Amino acid sequence: MARTTSDSVYAVTIQNLGLYRIRAFAAYPRLTHAIFSRRGGVSQEPYHWLNLGSAVGDDPNAVEKNFQQACAALEVLPEQAVSCHLVHGVDILTATQSRRQQFMGKADGLITNEPDVYLFMRFADCTPLIFFDPLGGAVGLTHAGWRGTMQNAAGATVSAMVGRLGCQPENIMAVIGPAIGPCCYEVGPDVIAAAEKSFSNSAGLFIGGNGNVKFDMWEANRRQLAASGVKQIIQSEICTACHTAEFFSHRAEQGRTGRFGVVIGLRGAAGA
Repeated sequence: MARTTSDSVYAVTIQNLGLYRIRAFAAYPRLTHAIFSRRGGVSQEPYHWLNLGSAVGDDPNAVEKNFQQACAALEVLPEQAVSCHLVHGVDILTATQSRRQQFMGKADGLITNEPDVYLFMRFADCTPLIFFDPLGGAVGLTHAGWRGTMQNAAGATVSAMVGRLGCQPENIMAVIGPAIGPCCYEVGPDVIAAAEKSFSNSAGLFIGGNGNVKFDMWEANRRQLAASGVKQIIQSEICTACHTAEFFSHRAEQGRTGRFGVVIGLRGAAGA
């Protein structure tokens, strides 16, 4: 049975930027990772402060400065970071030293097993899925909104890590990062209908009724990770809509807000 843990992330401040680290990853010194909060940075309201999203209406100079500060806090060169244009799907791109560019294309997942390639994505309620295979020396990062969740973005990432990078599912550690929780994610008939097609016992993913139905994206992604053979599933259990002092929330802030960043990668031997 897949083991799910909570109380698994902790907050730190580095160079005046607030970020969260995953406790289980601390045993691996070559692994660099961060779930950035909104604390720190230079963006002004309503994007205050560490907005890392360039397509939300913020001052591009402020976003670039925030990105530079985030990279510096992790001792990562900006040119080592790779990202993609999120499209709420399940396409997974493989990043390598020879195919490393700031935006690699349209996709919702990135994987790599090469050092000094840092996967970088932005979120504001959708679910960050963070992957690490310590035996295979591989990492992954996926954006799972409700549409991607219904298409099994979690399973697509595991399959890509297995098929392309030679990982074994049972060796992969998967983290369900801060995202809008079942306490706040009210949905309509479209999401309910999609879940009925995508999940057995979909009723267990919904709370409430009579026009006030909430969807549990955390549990939906946990189920898919477990079905993919992942044995260690780590839940952050942080609702972005409940914690807008720490994280951006598209839903709670009525769409006028920024995006927080998530980064993961493996340092080369010189940085070990």
